[in-house]
Amino acid sequence: MAKPLILVTNDDGITAPGIKALVNVAKLFGEVFVVAPDKPQSGKGHGITISDPIRLRKVEVFDGVESYECSGTPVDCVKLGKTVLLKDRKIDFCLSGINHGTNSSINIIYSGTMSAAMEAHLEGIPSIGFSLLDYSFDADFSTAERYIAELLTQIFHKKKINDNFLLNVNIPALPYDRIKGFKVCRQADARWIEEYIEATDPKGLKYYWLTGSFNHDDTTEDTDNYALEQGYISIVPSQYDLTDYNKIPKFKFLEE
Repeated sequence: MAKPLILVTNDDGITAPGIKALVNVAKLFGEVFVVAPDKPQSGKGHGITISDPIRLRKVEVFDGVESYECSGTPVDCVKLGKTVLLKDRKIDFCLSGINHGTNSSINIIYSGTMSAAMEAHLEGIPSIGFSLLDYSFDADFSTAERYIAELLTQIFHKKKINDNFLLNVNIPALPYDRIKGFKVCRQADARWIEEYIEATDPKGLKYYWLTGSFNHDDTTEDTDNYALEQGYISIVPSQYDLTDYNKIPKFKFLEE
Protein backbone atom coordinates (compact mmCIF):
# COMPACT_ATOMS: atom_id res chain seq x y z
CA MET A 1 0.00 0.00 0.00
CA ALA A 2 1.39 3.38 -1.06
CA LYS A 3 2.25 5.88 1.62
CA PRO A 4 0.10 9.04 1.74
CA LEU A 5 1.62 12.07 0.03
CA ILE A 6 1.95 14.89 2.57
CA LEU A 7 2.55 18.48 1.44
CA VAL A 8 4.34 20.49 4.14
CA THR A 9 4.56 24.28 4.18
CA ASN A 10 4.75 27.20 6.61
CA ASP A 11 4.97 30.99 6.84
CA ASP A 12 8.20 31.40 8.84
CA GLY A 13 10.37 30.34 5.91
CA ILE A 14 11.85 27.06 4.73
CA THR A 15 14.86 27.27 7.08
CA ALA A 16 12.80 27.94 10.24
CA PRO A 17 13.20 25.39 13.06
CA GLY A 18 9.44 24.84 13.22
CA ILE A 19 9.10 23.39 9.74
CA LYS A 20 12.12 21.14 10.34
CA ALA A 21 10.33 19.72 13.38
CA LEU A 22 7.12 19.20 11.40
CA VAL A 23 8.95 17.46 8.55
CA ASN A 24 10.57 15.11 11.08
CA VAL A 25 7.14 14.06 12.31
CA ALA A 26 5.48 13.95 8.90
CA LYS A 27 8.13 11.53 7.61
CA LEU A 28 6.82 8.96 10.09
CA PHE A 29 3.43 8.95 8.35
CA GLY A 30 4.03 9.27 4.63
CA GLU A 31 6.00 10.63 1.71
CA VAL A 32 6.79 14.27 2.45
CA PHE A 33 7.06 17.03 -0.15
CA VAL A 34 7.94 20.56 0.97
CA VAL A 35 7.08 23.88 -0.67
CA ALA A 36 7.71 26.82 1.66
CA PRO A 37 8.57 30.53 1.44
CA ASP A 38 12.18 31.54 0.90
CA LYS A 39 11.81 34.18 3.63
CA PRO A 40 9.47 34.87 6.60
CA GLN A 41 5.90 35.58 5.51
CA SER A 42 4.12 35.91 8.86
CA GLY A 43 0.91 37.93 8.84
CA LYS A 44 0.37 37.56 5.09
CA GLY A 45 -3.03 35.96 5.64
CA HIS A 46 -4.54 34.57 2.44
CA GLY A 47 -2.53 36.88 0.21
CA ILE A 48 -1.46 35.75 -3.24
CA THR A 49 1.07 37.15 -5.70
CA ILE A 50 -0.56 38.55 -8.85
CA SER A 51 1.63 41.44 -10.07
CA ASP A 52 5.11 39.91 -9.75
CA PRO A 53 6.63 36.67 -11.04
CA ILE A 54 6.93 33.82 -8.56
CA ARG A 55 10.10 31.78 -8.47
CA LEU A 56 10.65 28.21 -7.30
CA ARG A 57 14.05 26.78 -6.49
CA LYS A 58 14.82 23.21 -5.50
CA VAL A 59 16.82 23.09 -2.28
CA GLU A 60 18.48 20.49 -0.06
CA VAL A 61 17.19 21.42 3.39
CA PHE A 62 15.64 18.20 4.72
CA ASP A 63 17.34 14.83 4.50
CA GLY A 64 15.63 12.62 1.93
CA VAL A 65 12.76 15.06 1.29
CA GLU A 66 12.17 16.80 -2.03
CA SER A 67 11.88 20.49 -1.20
CA TYR A 68 11.35 23.80 -2.97
CA GLU A 69 11.63 27.36 -1.72
CA CYS A 70 9.14 29.83 -3.15
CA SER A 71 9.46 33.60 -3.53
CA GLY A 72 5.71 34.04 -2.93
CA THR A 73 3.30 33.81 -0.02
CA PRO A 74 2.34 30.68 1.93
CA VAL A 75 -0.83 30.39 -0.17
CA ASP A 76 1.29 30.69 -3.32
CA CYS A 77 3.33 27.75 -2.03
CA VAL A 78 0.25 25.53 -1.78
CA LYS A 79 -1.09 26.63 -5.15
CA LEU A 80 2.21 25.96 -6.91
CA GLY A 81 2.66 22.69 -5.06
CA LYS A 82 -0.72 21.43 -6.22
CA THR A 83 -0.93 22.84 -9.75
CA VAL A 84 2.73 22.79 -10.85
CA LEU A 85 5.08 20.59 -8.85
CA LEU A 86 2.56 17.85 -7.98
CA LYS A 87 0.06 18.38 -10.78
CA ASP A 88 0.08 14.71 -11.75
CA ARG A 89 -0.23 13.37 -8.22
CA LYS A 90 -2.89 13.32 -5.52
CA ILE A 91 -1.94 15.17 -2.33
CA ASP A 92 -3.45 13.27 0.58
CA PHE A 93 -2.73 15.76 3.38
CA CYS A 94 -1.33 19.23 3.91
CA LEU A 95 0.48 20.10 7.14
CA SER A 96 1.45 23.71 7.83
CA GLY A 97 3.82 25.00 10.53
CA ILE A 98 5.00 24.54 13.14
CA ASN A 99 4.41 28.27 13.52
CA HIS A 100 6.52 30.28 15.92
CA GLY A 101 3.77 31.89 18.03
CA THR A 102 0.03 31.53 18.57
CA ASN A 103 -2.62 31.34 15.88
CA SER A 104 -5.55 30.98 18.26
CA SER A 105 -8.66 33.15 18.15
CA ILE A 106 -8.65 36.03 15.61
CA ASN A 107 -5.03 35.30 14.70
CA ILE A 108 -6.28 32.67 12.25
CA ILE A 109 -7.42 35.53 9.98
CA TYR A 110 -3.94 37.05 9.70
CA SER A 111 -1.93 33.84 9.83
CA GLY A 112 0.01 32.73 6.78
CA THR A 113 0.37 29.31 8.42
CA MET A 114 -3.37 28.81 8.68
CA SER A 115 -4.11 30.43 5.32
CA ALA A 116 -1.83 27.91 3.63
CA ALA A 117 -3.70 25.07 5.34
CA MET A 118 -7.01 26.70 4.44
CA GLU A 119 -6.00 26.97 0.78
CA ALA A 120 -5.28 23.25 0.70
CA HIS A 121 -8.58 22.54 2.44
CA LEU A 122 -10.34 24.70 -0.17
CA GLU A 123 -8.78 22.43 -2.81
CA GLY A 124 -10.23 19.35 -1.13
CA ILE A 125 -7.08 18.36 0.78
CA PRO A 126 -7.46 17.52 4.50
CA SER A 127 -5.25 20.02 6.30
CA ILE A 128 -3.86 20.92 9.70
CA GLY A 129 -2.04 24.05 10.81
CA PHE A 130 0.22 23.75 13.87
CA SER A 131 1.45 26.57 16.10
CA LEU A 132 3.61 26.65 19.23
CA LEU A 133 3.04 29.46 21.73
CA ASP A 134 6.67 30.52 21.64
CA TYR A 135 7.82 33.29 19.30
CA SER A 136 11.55 32.78 19.78
CA PHE A 137 13.62 31.41 16.90
CA ASP A 138 15.33 28.91 19.23
CA ALA A 139 12.06 27.60 20.69
CA ASP A 140 12.05 23.99 21.88
CA PHE A 141 9.80 22.00 19.52
CA SER A 142 10.41 18.57 21.07
CA THR A 143 7.15 18.50 23.04
CA ALA A 144 5.21 19.78 20.02
CA GLU A 145 6.71 16.99 17.89
CA ARG A 146 5.60 14.30 20.35
CA TYR A 147 2.02 15.57 20.58
CA ILE A 148 1.74 16.15 16.83
CA ALA A 149 2.83 12.54 16.33
CA GLU A 150 0.11 11.41 18.74
CA LEU A 151 -2.53 13.46 16.94
CA LEU A 152 -1.50 12.25 13.49
CA THR A 153 -1.51 8.67 14.71
CA GLN A 154 -5.14 9.11 15.72
CA ILE A 155 -6.08 10.65 12.37
CA PHE A 156 -3.89 8.71 9.92
CA HIS A 157 -3.69 5.25 11.45
CA LYS A 158 -7.04 4.95 13.19
CA LYS A 159 -8.76 6.72 10.28
CA LYS A 160 -11.48 8.21 12.41
CA ILE A 161 -11.87 11.08 9.93
CA ASN A 162 -12.29 10.17 6.26
CA ASP A 163 -13.58 13.43 4.77
CA ASN A 164 -12.03 16.82 4.06
CA PHE A 165 -11.24 18.88 7.17
CA LEU A 166 -9.24 21.85 8.43
CA LEU A 167 -7.87 21.95 11.97
CA ASN A 168 -6.24 24.88 13.75
CA VAL A 169 -3.97 23.32 16.40
CA ASN A 170 -2.19 25.45 19.01
CA ILE A 171 0.29 23.98 21.50
CA PRO A 172 1.24 25.59 24.83
CA ALA A 173 4.94 26.21 25.46
CA LEU A 174 5.03 23.72 28.32
CA PRO A 175 7.03 20.58 29.11
CA TYR A 176 5.52 17.34 27.84
CA ASP A 177 4.28 16.15 31.24
CA ARG A 178 2.55 19.46 32.02
CA ILE A 179 0.30 19.41 28.95
CA LYS A 180 -3.07 17.95 29.89
CA GLY A 181 -3.99 16.61 26.46
CA PHE A 182 -6.14 17.72 23.53
CA LYS A 183 -9.24 19.90 23.76
CA VAL A 184 -11.56 20.33 20.77
CA CYS A 185 -13.10 23.76 21.06
CA ARG A 186 -14.29 26.89 19.29
CA GLN A 187 -12.41 29.99 18.24
CA ALA A 188 -12.40 32.60 21.01
CA ASP A 189 -14.05 35.95 20.34
CA ALA A 190 -10.97 38.06 21.03
CA ARG A 191 -9.06 40.66 19.05
CA TRP A 192 -6.08 42.96 18.88
CA ILE A 193 -6.30 46.55 20.11
CA GLU A 194 -3.90 48.11 17.64
CA GLU A 195 -1.64 51.13 17.92
CA TYR A 196 0.95 52.63 15.59
CA ILE A 197 4.20 54.07 16.87
CA GLU A 198 5.15 57.12 14.82
CA ALA A 199 8.81 57.91 14.20
CA THR A 200 11.01 59.79 11.75
CA ASP A 201 13.67 58.29 9.49
CA PRO A 202 17.10 59.90 8.79
CA LYS A 203 15.60 61.77 5.82
CA GLY A 204 13.00 63.40 8.03
CA LEU A 205 10.12 61.29 6.69
CA LYS A 206 7.54 59.80 9.03
CA TYR A 207 7.02 56.07 9.31
CA TYR A 208 4.79 53.87 11.46
CA TRP A 209 5.37 50.62 13.36
CA LEU A 210 2.40 48.42 14.24
CA THR A 211 2.02 47.38 17.87
CA GLY A 212 -0.84 46.74 20.27
CA SER A 213 -2.28 44.47 22.91
CA PHE A 214 -4.54 41.43 22.82
CA ASN A 215 -8.04 42.01 24.18
CA HIS A 216 -9.48 38.76 25.55
CA ASP A 217 -12.98 39.40 26.92
CA ASP A 218 -14.36 36.00 25.91
CA THR A 219 -13.98 34.09 29.17
CA THR A 220 -16.21 31.09 28.46
CA GLU A 221 -14.66 27.66 28.91
CA ASP A 222 -15.27 26.25 25.41
CA THR A 223 -12.72 28.40 23.56
CA ASP A 224 -9.21 27.80 22.26
CA ASN A 225 -7.73 30.56 24.41
CA TYR A 226 -9.24 29.09 27.58
CA ALA A 227 -7.98 25.60 26.70
CA LEU A 228 -4.47 26.94 26.17
CA GLU A 229 -4.55 28.85 29.46
CA GLN A 230 -5.51 25.61 31.21
CA GLY A 231 -2.58 23.70 29.70
CA TYR A 232 -4.41 21.89 26.88
CA ILE A 233 -3.57 21.73 23.19
CA SER A 234 -6.45 23.50 21.46
CA ILE A 235 -7.98 22.01 18.31
CA VAL A 236 -10.47 24.16 16.40
CA PRO A 237 -12.22 22.62 13.38
CA SER A 238 -12.31 25.52 10.92
CA GLN A 239 -13.61 26.39 7.44
CA TYR A 240 -13.32 28.97 4.68
CA ASP A 241 -17.06 29.71 4.48
CA LEU A 242 -17.47 33.09 6.23
CA THR A 243 -21.25 33.27 5.80
CA ASP A 244 -23.11 34.46 8.91
CA TYR A 245 -26.07 32.12 8.50
CA ASN A 246 -27.93 33.59 11.48
CA LYS A 247 -28.11 36.96 9.74
CA ILE A 248 -29.62 35.71 6.47
CA PRO A 249 -33.25 35.78 7.74
CA LYS A 250 -32.72 39.24 9.28
CA PHE A 251 -31.79 40.73 5.92
CA LYS A 252 -34.54 39.06 3.87
CA PHE A 253 -36.44 42.38 3.97
CA LEU A 254 -34.05 43.60 1.28
CA GLU A 255 -35.66 41.17 -1.16
CA GLU A 256 -39.13 42.67 -0.71
